[in-house]
Amino acid sequence: MMDFDKMNGLIPAIIQDNTTSKVLMLGYMNKEAYDKTLETGKVTFFSRTKNRLWTKGEESGNFLHVVSIQSDCDDDTLLIKVDPVGPVCHTGTDTCWGEKNEEDILFLKQLQDFIVKRHEEMPENSYTTSLFESGINRMAQKVGEEAVEMIIEATNGTDERMIYEGSDMIYHLIVMLTSKGYRIEDLVRELKVRHSDSWKKH
Repeated sequence: MMDFDKMNGLIPAIIQDNTTSKVLMLGYMNKEAYDKTLETGKVTFFSRTKNRLWTKGEESGNFLHVVSIQSDCDDDTLLIKVDPVGPVCHTGTDTCWGEKNEEDILFLKQLQDFIVKRHEEMPENSYTTSLFESGINRMAQKVGEEAVEMIIEATNGTDERMIYEGSDMIYHLIVMLTSKGYRIEDLVRELKVRHSDSWKKH
């Protein structure tokens, strides 16, 4: 239960991008703003300057769509993870600290989530579905084929085609991992272990 009484009816709400983990802004909520946020799925603050509820994006269209809400250990601060629409700051920057809200490497998690969803739903006329239906041998073959094509481009082709074929290889690798019940994060965990000073090659 959130403790709105501790700070005269207002609690700070830290807004974080669900995908990039960038902190986007800080606002304040009273009980009414908190309830409206839960009800609508769009972050609503209590504006101390306007002295009223204020849904972020009500004028600009740059809404903050709620993914999750967590309270801290004292129940007097919120961490709200969101999918933002457009820049967050009124100055036009991605965050209120002028940072770029970009973390390209985290797109791999989005791609992994997309492929998992394909595996669960198996929609017709989907290339990813056709790969799952083809079986593990075909999926493994595709990973190998794309790896060979990337090597050919790296040694005798162009950098542009090397990146293209490398992207194909990673995609097919994630499909194969998913079919075996694993995720790209499992490879990351293995790499982190190998990065430690105590790791010995098997």
